[in-house]
Amino acid sequence: MRLLRLSISSMLATVTLITGYQAAPVYAAESEPAAPATAWVNSCSDWDDWDKAGPPYRIYGNSYYVGTCGISAILITGANGHILIDGATAAGADVIAANIRALGFALTDIKLLLQSHEHFDHVAGLAKLQQLSGARLLASAAAAPVLASGVVNAADPQAGMHQPFPAARVDGEVKEGEAVTLGSLSLLPVATPGHTPGALSWQWTSCEAEQCQVLVYADSLSPVSSDSYRFSEHLSYLNAYRAGLSKLAKLDCQILLTPHPSASNMRTRLQSESGLSDDKGCEIYAGQVTQRLEQRLHKEQQPAGQ
Repeated sequence: MRLLRLSISSMLATVTLITGYQAAPVYAAESEPAAPATAWVNSCSDWDDWDKAGPPYRIYGNSYYVGTCGISAILITGANGHILIDGATAAGADVIAANIRALGFALTDIKLLLQSHEHFDHVAGLAKLQQLSGARLLASAAAAPVLASGVVNAADPQAGMHQPFPAARVDGEVKEGEAVTLGSLSLLPVATPGHTPGALSWQWTSCEAEQCQVLVYADSLSPVSSDSYRFSEHLSYLNAYRAGLSKLAKLDCQILLTPHPSASNMRTRLQSESGLSDDKGCEIYAGQVTQRLEQRLHKEQQPAGQ
């Protein structure tokens, strides 16, 4: 599925074309918490500890940051229930749950759990959050066995580097180009393998005061691996990696979010005049990761010891 740079209106039309579902803009209700980002900025540092508690804040409209200081988790709220992307570490799940409650939302109103990539620092907390909420967990085909077992796929570049994490119940499969919907909420999955085989990025629209923004939760995508792994020796995987980066660069993307907040300079951007808004956010991010990938491939071609 090739995703081009889309306007908000054409994005919604594309979702209709793909799925037959008309995604209406979801405006933040006046009763929803304002939750400014100032407290998070003051409490957290760049590349902070993964399990360090930080206050939640409103990103835009009905979208909220509910993760820790070092690991993101995104809550999108709706009248028919809420969607949570990522669950942090096993310990981070408690921070996420507390942040959601602090915003005034009930955990049992979370109806869907989604994933970015299937490593413990982003999904180990999903099992507990599923128990607390009763939500259905949806995952990509490659990520589903990992979430259901807690064991990283042997094809993962970081296979053998991580300890098993708590297994969760996987209730359904996410397919690229098929929007995940819950009432008026509609999130479009984008397959972005590379950091892991089952990695997903997510695109959706949030609105407030009759103004809409397209948000993208772009996966980590960094070319990190075990010492023995060579991306250049897995050509089909490398081609999929590059294709995902190309798709990401072309997405309509006015607010960029990432599983590690500092990977997209969240704290610095929150303190800037324009805040998190940047029409070129995904393009710049994909370009930076592409450069790192090419540097990694160049290094793989050098003789050992150089």
